[in-house]
Amino acid sequence: MMEQKINTNSVSSETYRFTVLTSRLVRIEYSADGHFEDHFTQIVQNRDLGRAHFEVYRQRNHHELEIVTDYFHLYYEGGPLTPASLYIDTKYGYSDYANRWYFGQAVETLKGTVRTLDKADGAVDLDEGLMSRNGYSVMDDSRSFIIEGETVRPRTALGEDWYYFAYGHDYLACLRDFYRLTGFPPQLPRYALGNWWSRYLAYSQSEYKSLFEKFTQNEIPFSVAVLDMDWHLIDIPHRFGSGWTGYTWNKELFPDPEALLTWLHEIGKRVTVNLHPADGIRAYEASYSTVAKHLNLDTAAEEPALFNLSDSAFRESYFNDVHHPLEKQGIDFWWVDWQQGKNLTPQLVDPLWLLNHYHFRDHAKRHEAGLILSRYAGFGSHRYPIGFSGDTIVSWKSLAFQPYFTATASNVGYTWWSHDIGGHMHGERDDELALRWLQFGVFSPIMRLHGSGNPFSGKEPWNYKEPNASIMREYLRLRHQLIPYLETANYRTHTLGQPLVQPMYYHYDQPEAYEQQNQALFGSELLVAPIISPKIQHLDQSKVTVWFPPGQWFDWFTGLRYRGDVTLNVYRDERRYPVFVKAGGIVPLNPDSMADATQLPETLLIRIFPEANNRYVLAERQGERIATTTFIWNWDQRKLQIEVQDPASILPNRRRLQLEFNALGTFSIKANDSADISVENNQVTWRQGDSLQLQLIDCEPVQQRDAVTERLFDKLKRAQINFDLKRTIWQKFLASKNKGQFVSFLNTLDDQDLARMLYEIVYLL
Repeated sequence: MMEQKINTNSVSSETYRFTVLTSRLVRIEYSADGHFEDHFTQIVQNRDLGRAHFEVYRQRNHHELEIVTDYFHLYYEGGPLTPASLYIDTKYGYSDYANRWYFGQAVETLKGTVRTLDKADGAVDLDEGLMSRNGYSVMDDSRSFIIEGETVRPRTALGEDWYYFAYGHDYLACLRDFYRLTGFPPQLPRYALGNWWSRYLAYSQSEYKSLFEKFTQNEIPFSVAVLDMDWHLIDIPHRFGSGWTGYTWNKELFPDPEALLTWLHEIGKRVTVNLHPADGIRAYEASYSTVAKHLNLDTAAEEPALFNLSDSAFRESYFNDVHHPLEKQGIDFWWVDWQQGKNLTPQLVDPLWLLNHYHFRDHAKRHEAGLILSRYAGFGSHRYPIGFSGDTIVSWKSLAFQPYFTATASNVGYTWWSHDIGGHMHGERDDELALRWLQFGVFSPIMRLHGSGNPFSGKEPWNYKEPNASIMREYLRLRHQLIPYLETANYRTHTLGQPLVQPMYYHYDQPEAYEQQNQALFGSELLVAPIISPKIQHLDQSKVTVWFPPGQWFDWFTGLRYRGDVTLNVYRDERRYPVFVKAGGIVPLNPDSMADATQLPETLLIRIFPEANNRYVLAERQGERIATTTFIWNWDQRKLQIEVQDPASILPNRRRLQLEFNALGTFSIKANDSADISVENNQVTWRQGDSLQLQLIDCEPVQQRDAVTERLFDKLKRAQINFDLKRTIWQKFLASKNKGQFVSFLNTLDDQDLARMLYEIVYLL
């Protein structure tokens, strides 16, 4: 017997309930006592995803129940859920033998993320994610706790509670529906997108102030100042135990903490400090008497307030009596440095998850945008950004793992990882490693320099040799220039479920997209392929293998054009990093890298690239108010249209847009009559109004021959090889009648690294 279901999405009996949330997503429940769960859980926040069309068959072909959609076919034989009683076929599988999932079976996926990288020196095993090349995946929500208002409690509905995803290779659709089910990531405050300074060092107040004064003198921008655990008392009486937990300023180091916090705010910084809450509130703390009064503690016996966020009385005192007074002094948000404990029993929730949940909720109530820095605590943790990945070893192996680790985290929706850029501890001094790690950090979700208190391991750029120190300063400025682009990606993550960092296979279902695991898309316009190994000494160049998807791609730093659908070894000196812009790319920048990162810039530089049509919407926010600037770039007609929507009037009154047209030859511009523009050297400056229309006349991409010739000569000049060989190669290049002739010569060279380096350059002809 067949039933057609459109509006009523559940099929149930006394012991089972199947809910078709979408045609690709089904919830599977079994309860021997017939008690099903409808509350929010640690993972799931919404089960009403709209109408879903499906068909139900009962007692057909010896199956008790079948549910069929356009994407999956569920078979249920009745009774408790086992591999024999429940299995599902995906209709859009990608394997001849792995299109069926049996209940409880582990699914091989493209991986997700992991709780911490503490003490990692290279790769670690990752948990499974939601994206699978086989076309389906599962999520078990059977043992997560219930969220009921302000209370987190154990489940009363015991049994199985699973979700089956049948999204094929439409990974972005899978992620978007996962967010619809579990909650979209909140939008980060703008300041979080700039550079963070962090170090596990017992700074004094004067040292910390002098450090940030020196950053300003050297034009090195930071938006977040981090104080590690030495901000509070560490050396405490033995009877109180460990000094890791603390909430009382160390006045020997910080005699006037409010003055320091006020000063940091005045120079445009936001401040976070480190917490280890495990030991609760003890009698030596400045807030103890207030806490003791509210919790009826025996102060004569120095009875501690034991850490227990499940207890509403402790929780209220924990925030109101301890944290809020410190926030009034000027602490902007909290670094919750905890990873101990898990769901020890069905009655005890993971304390890390509980900390993330309550800390973020408390912060979001008191600020325009909620924020914490903490660790990953499983599915659903994306609602409590930002993630602190842990104390890694200073090594090339650690750096080599982080790009892949960052990209795969999107497979569980965890998009805002903050790494210890440069590595936390041990290792050895390596200026090249420090530079390449910093450059990776600039093109990471969160750029937080961090290190240990070893007196020789400070990551201030001036600690490194030249030219590395100067290059580090340049890239730290670039990060702040990118904030308008990052803020737009931040908004898209929050509203559309599109992560800043996306694996290549999210958009390109080709073998190369899976093979090149370290490169990723960075926002909607950029592709980044991090350098993760030392340079080739005799070439004075670093090498990374890059797969260029179909289309045209432009080098961010040189403007050189790469034809796509090819895998190339690319070689870069210290100043350049493998960052590429898609054809038609539009990237907004703040040219003033030292500006306050919380403020919307008065001048924006918009870099625009040729060879494809594009539409880019710049999103800017103040509180809940949003302004958008839409750029419609019609390369075919050589037209650019700009539309500004600012209903709440949050944009600067006299904003200027500098439109920089990259990789183009000379051209002239015609604008609508009302536009207040000036034109100079391929750059248009517009005193922003509501709209602008530009027509580029006699506009064509630049021919690359001269730029390629210059790059090839420079590469040869830098190479530590025989002078006569250099001259021979150069003469062969100049004399070659075509690219193929020179490539044939390169194939005769004994030094294949040299040949591949030069091949990358001539490929561009």
